[in-house]
Amino acid sequence: MRHAAWIVALTVVFMTSCRLPYVPGVTSPPPSAGVTLKDADGRVVGGGVLLQDSDGVRVLLDIKGFKPGVKAVHIHSVARCDPPAFESAGPHFNPGNTQHGLENPKGPHAGDLPNIEVDATGLGHLEFTNSRVSLESGPTYLLGPNGSSIVVHESADDMRTDPAGNSGARVACGVIVRAG
Repeated sequence: MRHAAWIVALTVVFMTSCRLPYVPGVTSPPPSAGVTLKDADGRVVGGGVLLQDSDGVRVLLDIKGFKPGVKAVHIHSVARCDPPAFESAGPHFNPGNTQHGLENPKGPHAGDLPNIEVDATGLGHLEFTNSRVSLESGPTYLLGPNGSSIVVHESADDMRTDPAGNSGARVACGVIVRAG
């Protein structure tokens, strides 16, 4: 009877192109990654977790020590964060060659994320599921040969203007690394 249950479960998975839900000790956990954000002086100013789920990659990001206000956050196309300007992180992650902006009809880049609000104490938190990226092999794989990074900018993203939403200088950066 147990054998028949597995056959039915596997048939459903193959027919629906889905994976079995994570069951500790039975199935493998979904891919995950982490990021540690540093400012131009090398101080840790935040961190995050990226979790693969059925809708894309869930991004959970916390930052600290920033001036209050709205800041842009983007996934960039290179796993490098050389201070002070973090230009080594490259442009936004954009395998689809689209224009920038979550509100741009010709966009968005795969690496475009919502703005993060920094409160009066200098803390900010972002949670967002990005359906345009993946932690699994394929054209939107964040951990491919060039890797990727997360960059926080000094100003808000206007969500429309190509190539970076008038978001200002790059003030923090962290390389995305596979967990485990």
